[in-house]
Amino acid sequence: MWAGENARGSRALVIRLSIISYRCQGRQPGASVFSRPSLARQLVWRHVSRDRAQRRTDGIRGVFMPSVLIIEDDEDGRRAVAKLFARADWKVFEAADGDSGVELALRNRPEVILCDLLMPKSNGFQVCRTIRQQLQPTKIIVVSGRDYAVDRASALEAGADEFLLKPITWEVLRASIDRLLTPIPERPRTTASPEELGSVPPRIKLWGVRGSVPVPGPATIRYGGNTSCVEVRADGEIIVLDAGTGIRALGLALEKELGPGTIKLTLLITHTHWDHIQGLPFFSPAYNSKNLISILGYEGARAGLGPILAGQMETPFFPVGLHELPSHLTIEELKDMEFQIGKVKVEAKFANHPGICVGYRLFTSAGSIAYMPDNEPYEPLKLQLAAHDGIDRNQARDFAGAERAKMVEFLRDCEVAILDAQYTDEEYKAHLGWGHSSLSSVVLLALDANVKRVLLFHHDPSHDDDMIDLMVEQARELVRKSGKAMVVEGAREGAEILLELPARSRKR
Repeated sequence: MWAGENARGSRALVIRLSIISYRCQGRQPGASVFSRPSLARQLVWRHVSRDRAQRRTDGIRGVFMPSVLIIEDDEDGRRAVAKLFARADWKVFEAADGDSGVELALRNRPEVILCDLLMPKSNGFQVCRTIRQQLQPTKIIVVSGRDYAVDRASALEAGADEFLLKPITWEVLRASIDRLLTPIPERPRTTASPEELGSVPPRIKLWGVRGSVPVPGPATIRYGGNTSCVEVRADGEIIVLDAGTGIRALGLALEKELGPGTIKLTLLITHTHWDHIQGLPFFSPAYNSKNLISILGYEGARAGLGPILAGQMETPFFPVGLHELPSHLTIEELKDMEFQIGKVKVEAKFANHPGICVGYRLFTSAGSIAYMPDNEPYEPLKLQLAAHDGIDRNQARDFAGAERAKMVEFLRDCEVAILDAQYTDEEYKAHLGWGHSSLSSVVLLALDANVKRVLLFHHDPSHDDDMIDLMVEQARELVRKSGKAMVVEGAREGAEILLELPARSRKR
């Protein structure tokens, strides 16, 4: 694609670049696309000095060196461009095909990607789609010799930030990079040491506790009407569980608390039903370029996590696209069921709920927190299906028992479990197969798992404060009959719970 040679000047680096052009599609002589692939166009990179490069580097990452990934199958051209960026103090990665480019991009997370459109293995459109799902802040510039409006539109739709035509001057490319990289959020300062964090107990705060749809109004004042969102502060991390409408108030509170500081957090999505993601477009920290937001979850039933989250922000549903958010936002589809967020170990478990849905268990320095907002007991559903499909009832019951035992182990000895309790026992009879729990089933599950404290969660939109009060009292009566000491509460918007640190961690 490109080739170059040195020129004179102590403060200017003049590079002649050759662009391999594409066969002319009925163009007149003098057009920018040549009729023979062997012909070349000279490009000049002027006025690039180390001082300028250093100033741009300082503006992008403080003292960090910016990085670029060049994905191009023409080896000579790729290496020539790599030298130009290297002379301007950029860290350069190179890939000869689309698949290798995607791998390098996800591993190294460069600030800028220059991507050819027509390449072996994965073409430029495929590269853009794959990278954009996981590297929201990375800027992607697609460079093509084909001047078709459909190519430009398709590249931008796939996630490219810019579409430039060959041959292209460095002035145009440099102007695009300067515009796209203004500004990039700074990386956060190093977190406090474990010793400094030892005196701060992990904290849970509930920002949204409702299921299905938000229901603000006088009948839901005490328990709240916002949909699912829970904040956990533990061991130097801010972990947010789901992005229902409650995440809006969380965002405002974080900005007020941290002021000009960088907000660094991890958002764990249990599933992409709307009541668990609908608040994300209104999460104000996502609109500030200084903030670092990681969104983790599992693949949706029909599309990947990234496209689903972006879909609800597309026109005509929302005026700002996910890709337009200025924060350093990344989306990662999880594959493993165990992973780390800093010092917090996280375990995930698939729930009995339509589509791909999980619950999470966070292991902190003061004990563990389980979050299973959408889950249906197996036995009633399996027995109903067995009767309908002619399956042996004993086999169905054995399967359901084995699955319940796995859930008991997942919750075993939790300090706090935030569990789906959407229906009363009577209501559940009319809602088999809807993916939610009855009150008694969730209480008995928690008792068997020796959970210390249960928060009844995902309140049905038809339940007012008085109904939830009644359900809490019924749950407590079940606990009293069991003879155990488990604490039961209704999840209440705005409530905070502190986990007690081990005695040795409290000593200074």
